[in-house]
Amino acid sequence: MTTDKEKTADTFSAKKVINENAVIRNLSLVSIVGNIILSGFKLFAGIFGHSGAMISDAIHSLSDVITTFIAFLGVKIAKKPADQAHPYGHDRLECVAALILGFILLITGLGVGKTGLENILAGNYDALAVPGPIALVAAILSILGKEAMYWYTRYYAKLINSAAFMADAWHHRSDAFSSVGSLIGIGGAMLGFPVLDSAASVVICLFILKVSIDILIDAFKKMLDTSCDAEYEEQLREYIAAQRDVIEIDLLHTRMFGNKVYIDLEITVDGSKSLREAHSVAEEIHDNVEKDFPDTKHIMIHVNPTA
Repeated sequence: MTTDKEKTADTFSAKKVINENAVIRNLSLVSIVGNIILSGFKLFAGIFGHSGAMISDAIHSLSDVITTFIAFLGVKIAKKPADQAHPYGHDRLECVAALILGFILLITGLGVGKTGLENILAGNYDALAVPGPIALVAAILSILGKEAMYWYTRYYAKLINSAAFMADAWHHRSDAFSSVGSLIGIGGAMLGFPVLDSAASVVICLFILKVSIDILIDAFKKMLDTSCDAEYEEQLREYIAAQRDVIEIDLLHTRMFGNKVYIDLEITVDGSKSLREAHSVAEEIHDNVEKDFPDTKHIMIHVNPTA
């Protein structure tokens, strides 16, 4: 007969086995090829469609090619095994890649907004060119393409728990948002308000800046050994409490190490157990947690005896 503790433990054991190297390769390929095609078409549409917003959007998409390469490089290095110089592994290098992505987004956003703001402040709106229909088509295709790339990248970034590729996913989403701004600006300019094309560039800038700040904050948190969220710790607590011979959890601390988790745990077991038996309980919990919580880098367990 299956006990409640065994049922609780079994809930956490069904993990999807994935080939991380294949996922990383496919994510990088889809992102790089997709962004090259989109940025090329948007640049063409922006130049021949006389749209500053679409040219800004094309520059944003082109920056995605660079950021995806950085994400790919960061994840590959982070997966390297520990060595003599780095006995705790290289996981924090993925956070470094996310930080670089965030700063690139920040600089891109400021650059995109600068030209649009200069046109608005100049006040010579009648001299501004009116965008052509091709720029409008490019904006619509960009929204659809970048949103699809966002969901694709986000799904696999969650599967492999990659901060760098999650940052890359949000870069795709920010590009989709910027294309929405382009669409509104280009449409408004075609209806007789040319300044809206420049205003769209400023809106694009704000979207990019928001995403870049979020990415930077998340990366800094993971670099500073921040604890896991309450939901994760509660899930972990329930799992450990369900393990064989665990009477009580006396202490549970977690901290992020890059994209991995370090756990400090104190448990109470039957005080009449021998040292060998108590060690066996701790070892079993150690192995189970590292198997069923794949984000775990290491768990340190201290065993307290009952009075």
